[in-house]
Order: sequence, then C-alpha cells, then structure tokens
Amino acid sequence: MANIKSAKKRVLVNEKKTEQNKNIRSAVKTEIKKVDLLVKEGKLEEAKAALSTAFAVIDAACSKNIYHANNASNKKSKLAKKVDAVYDSDPKTNPDAKK
Repeated sequence: MANIKSAKKRVLVNEKKTEQNKNIRSAVKTEIKKVDLLVKEGKLEEAKAALSTAFAVIDAACSKNIYHANNASNKKSKLAKKVDAVYDSDPKTNPDAKK
C-alpha cells in the first residue's frame, strides 16, 4: 500500500469505482440476457419491452464512460437485430414470413 495520504485515498476511491463499474456492467449483461431469452422463446412483445429497458441501461453505462460509445452502439445493434429477426419470422406480425 502507498505511504502518501493522497495515494492511499486514490487506492480506496479506485476500489470503490471499480466495484460500481462492475455492478453496472453486470446490469447491462443481465438485461442483454433477458432479451436473448425472450427472443429464444419467441415472445415478441416482451422482447420489445425488454429491448427498450436494455437500451436505457446500455446508454446509462455509456454516459458514465463504462462502455465506449461504439461498444454500446454495437451491443444495441446486435440486440435490435435479434428482436427484428423474431419479428420478421413471426407470421402474425409479418404476413410475408415463411410458415
């Protein structure tokens, strides 16, 4: 451990911030998993609702500089593609879908 008082404080602050960042990253992963699960089950309406929640959590993490803007954008894009794939393959929502 550091000997200087300010260095000791930086160590404590860094540990606290690291824990906060881990919690936020974990929340993002949890929301992504929720959307993935709903997509696998084919629940379109629930997936859309979970998608908007996931977007909000990802945007919040991005605004706190936990994720780079491009990384956050890629995560959102991948989720949107998954939900769109379910939407396109669902005969109820897309009459041109293969049955």
